[in-house]
Amino acid sequence: MSHPHTHLHTGTPPATAGGADWRAWSTAWTQHVPLLTGRTDLTVLVAPGAAGDAPECFYPDLNRIEVDATYIAERPDITDPAKARHKRLVPTGYGLLVHGAAHAAHSRWTTPPGTPPILAHVAHMLEESRAEGRQRARRRADRRWLRHVVTTLVAPDDAAVDDPWHAGQLAALLLARVDARIVTSKDVRTVRAAVTGVLGRTRLRQLRDIWREAHICDDTDADTMIALARRWCQVLGIDPDQQYDTPVPDASQFPGRLAAALLDYLAVAAGVTPAEYAASMLARRHSPPSQWDRRDPTEQEHRAARDLANRLRQARTSHPEPGRRPSAIPPGRLRTRHAITADAQTAAGQLPTAAPWQQRAQLPPEKPRLHLAILVDLSGSMGRYTEAMSSAAWIFAHAARRADAMTTTIGFGDRTTVLVPPRTFPKQVLHMRTDFATATFPEAVKVADHLLDLRHGRTLRMLAVVSDGYLDDIPAGQRLVTTLHRAGCAVLWLHPADPPTAGEPPDPDQTWGNTFTHTTTLTVTDPVEAIAVIADAAVAALAQA
Repeated sequence: MSHPHTHLHTGTPPATAGGADWRAWSTAWTQHVPLLTGRTDLTVLVAPGAAGDAPECFYPDLNRIEVDATYIAERPDITDPAKARHKRLVPTGYGLLVHGAAHAAHSRWTTPPGTPPILAHVAHMLEESRAEGRQRARRRADRRWLRHVVTTLVAPDDAAVDDPWHAGQLAALLLARVDARIVTSKDVRTVRAAVTGVLGRTRLRQLRDIWREAHICDDTDADTMIALARRWCQVLGIDPDQQYDTPVPDASQFPGRLAAALLDYLAVAAGVTPAEYAASMLARRHSPPSQWDRRDPTEQEHRAARDLANRLRQARTSHPEPGRRPSAIPPGRLRTRHAITADAQTAAGQLPTAAPWQQRAQLPPEKPRLHLAILVDLSGSMGRYTEAMSSAAWIFAHAARRADAMTTTIGFGDRTTVLVPPRTFPKQVLHMRTDFATATFPEAVKVADHLLDLRHGRTLRMLAVVSDGYLDDIPAGQRLVTTLHRAGCAVLWLHPADPPTAGEPPDPDQTWGNTFTHTTTLTVTDPVEAIAVIADAAVAALAQA
């Protein structure tokens, strides 16, 4: 998948479907784009899925700007694109057109042949703020529309881990836009603090000198842009002659302060809280496929949820201890402030809610809330367990509601699927389906940590994995599990007793039946047994807390 800020492509783009419905938009914006660019040789294509995997893209070889219609509206009849007022109704879509126009007007240089990919990548990152700054200087009113699309052009993956490369990437995409006068310093205050925490003030100052030099670079000066990209890599401690390709995030690291700062920025820009924005992002990325079947829960599943809830409640309250509790009547110690409050409530004709007396009593000890994440392997070899674990997801969710706990069930295969998010109590049982991969186990662990805060000790945390250990990236998975273990999160690994299918050739890059360290590994022979083992472990953890 192309990165959302990859807006310059050579060659011929793939054909798109559905362009006929948006032909009026393509025609109107083709007529309008000379006003934005000063060029009369450009065309604009608006269609669902246009611009490849990016929201917008400029193809210099074709003199064409493509805009993905899904970022404009669900239907083309939302407004008339030939009228000037339409831009106020679709500010994000029009902002993408302005962004493409900025590249068409000012990104007139091409990467020299033989340039290492990492230098080309950095140069095009610097080009983002440079082109927008030039567009704003030439047409000041366009800043309004460019501000609308910054959140569309910046992806959460830009801050995947806290390392110098991703800190520099976030600086180039957001902090450089401050000097280009597209966003303000106030907009990116939290991002600047996070980037400074990773890079330090000296290196960030050096990077700022580089992007400010890029902003005054000529539109056709490719050599200077590549030279600035080389300096950028040197500041970050990267030798582009040794490391040709763009660094990828370490799959064994959890997101850190960069990701949190970027999430805050995107949430504020969208006018929602960070929790609401994270929930919407989770729904877009990890919702269950529509083809998965649903069914009503059975009476046995209802009974299992009630029984588990009772066991969890008893585990929280099994050993009463001396304590104090408020009371509305004596005996006990009078609490003057609360007595005055109760008298005032009575005088006002209200039902008194204050409790003036404090009594000694045998009270259950305060227990931490249980946070339980269940990860289910959805590779083909685990097909026998999907039905039971789908049922378990429903049972644990409804038991948690009655027992003051939080649970989530996540499937991992060729994609990560959140079957039941925390604080969600599904009416029906969603049946998981297996596929042919286990590539997303590290991602599933990170999603579980994000949903239940597994790395922080304010709660009783537990991760249960149902998998045969036949995973694609075992080293990354092991390092993530070790991180959770050292943070105090118990990791339970349920390993099916089934052997690999006879006749299957072994894959040297994968390990059958890998046993992870820093886990409590148990072998289960029956899918239903796996549910019981997880329930017993959760109850035991609460009782011993």
